[in-house]
Formats: sequence, structure tokens, C-alpha cells
Amino acid sequence: MIGSNLEFTNPEFLWMLLLVPILAVWYFFVRKKDGANLNMPSISGFDHRNIWSKLKPLLYVLRLSAISLLIIALARPRNVEVSKRTKTTRGIDIVMAIDVSASMLAKDLKPNRLEALKSVASKFVEKRPNDRIGIVVYAGESFTQTPITSDKTIIQNTIRKIRWGQIEDGTAIGMGLGSAVNRLKDSKAKSKVIILLTDGVNNTGFVDPRTATELAKQLNIKVYTIGLGTNGTALFPVAKDLNGKLIFRNAPVEIDEELLKYIANETDGQYFRATGNKKLESVYNEINKLEKTEIEEFKYYNYQERFRSLVILAGFLIMLEMLLRFTAFRSFI
Repeated sequence: MIGSNLEFTNPEFLWMLLLVPILAVWYFFVRKKDGANLNMPSISGFDHRNIWSKLKPLLYVLRLSAISLLIIALARPRNVEVSKRTKTTRGIDIVMAIDVSASMLAKDLKPNRLEALKSVASKFVEKRPNDRIGIVVYAGESFTQTPITSDKTIIQNTIRKIRWGQIEDGTAIGMGLGSAVNRLKDSKAKSKVIILLTDGVNNTGFVDPRTATELAKQLNIKVYTIGLGTNGTALFPVAKDLNGKLIFRNAPVEIDEELLKYIANETDGQYFRATGNKKLESVYNEINKLEKTEIEEFKYYNYQERFRSLVILAGFLIMLEMLLRFTAFRSFI
């Protein structure tokens, strides 16, 4: 339900209400002066009629009230209740392929690349209420964290639980892309999209990224690729101390942008470079704008006419005026 409101079908009749104050002025200031005056030395014998004579203007008030109600009734007031139903006419199936290798703990994004990504990905999901989304994670190997689903609660919980160290380390971009393609190959959606994020160079895995790209192209799957990491150097985890705490050192940031551009171009997608938290968020916002879901909206209107009660009330006031005029006020007319 959107809501309800009062409207007038013929609002032009409301201009006639301007006549009501004119008629009131005419009665109380003009018509009264047209009456005859009778001078008498004393009116003591007529005191019992003073109350009725003072109430005589009530007849005209009743008439003006009835006229006002009839004018409003002519404008046909009615309540309009509007309800809405939406239908997704062109849904999009999206798989987010997320790199969870050790380099995603680098601190060039705050608090690190992986946590920054999780925050942005969660907001992206919130903005896609009508689409199905799945999650694939990859490092040295890949697996489906969550199959494609419309249940956003499951997706959000999955994103929150993504951790480094779940799978063998490395950066198998081909396997991550291949797993995402496998999730979408049986999809019936009119639009199929993969958002592939990595912060490194393909250095392991038995699936060639170009082979996975060709499969995506054949299945009409669009791939948006994101290279995550600052330009220059960043603090990377390089080892663990005796207490198991990660040791960080500055190292060059290496991203295979040529490969990511190739994947995006071959599948009619786009390549983005995210060098900081704000840039990463803007990248996902841009993808959100590029991939629009078509929504069909149906509105239902329920009209309740209100003029009948006004006509009945106006009729009652007219009858009351006539009754008083020919009974209680008969001697004063």
C-alpha cells in the first residue's frame, strides 16, 4: 500500500464557494436594511419573542451551510487508495568471484584489502534487491561459497564470514573465473554477470584464464574485472612470528592489468582499478549503475465517493430550515 488521500473529481466547482461569503454579507448588511421599521413607545409586551427574533439569522446560516455542502458535493470529493505491486521483468544473475589470497591482507586499504572489499560488497548486495547473487572465493584453488540465490540474508552472512586461509594460498584467476562461469552456465536469466576481483597475478591453478574467458564469452556472460591495490608499494604479509602473528613488509604491488583488461574486453565487460577504499566503493557503484534490472510496476486505485453523505446532510439542513421557518419562526417571517 502506498497510501490514501482525498481528491476532487471536478475541483472547478469549488470556485463557487466564493459566493457563500458574498451571500452572507448581502443578508446581514443589505437585506436587513430593506426591512420595515415600526416605532413603538414600549415593547414590553413582546419580550417573550425576543429570543426567537435573535435566533432568526440561524435560518440563513442553515441555508448557506446547505449551499456550501452542495457545492462541495458537485466537486465530487473521493478518497483514493493506491496499492502497488512490482514484478521483475528482467532479472540479473550475478556471481562475485573474490580473491582471498594472503596478499588481500595488504594494508594499502583500511583496515586491509579483504575487509575493505567485504564492506563494499555488502553494500552492493543491498542495492540489488531484485537480483540473484552467488559468491565464489579463490586463491590457489577455488570453490563456491554460496550458489546463486535471491536470499540476501544468506549472501550477507557469506560475505561476513569470508576469511583468509580457508583454502591453499596462491592466485588462480583462471580457476576463480571458471568456477563463476560454472555457476552461471545453467542460468535462465536474460543477463548474466561476473564481478572478478583480484590483487595479483595468475600464478597457479590448472585452468587457463583465457580458456575460462572463452567459456564466459560463449555463454554470453559479461565479466567486470577489478584490480585491487595502490600504485607503488604496500605492506604485505610475508611470514609469521613465533606467536603466529603475521609479519608485514613493504613490497611492490603487482597486478596483471593486461589480463584483466583482456577478460573484460572479450566478454563486453569493463576493467576497473581500485587504488583505495573510496575508489573501490565508486567502482562497485559504477557497476551497479551499468547493470540495471528492469522492474514492472503495477498500481491499483480504489475510489470511495464521498459526495453522497454531503448531499444527504445538505438535504437535512434544508428540511430543518423549512421546518423552523414554518413553525417556530413563522411569526417573524
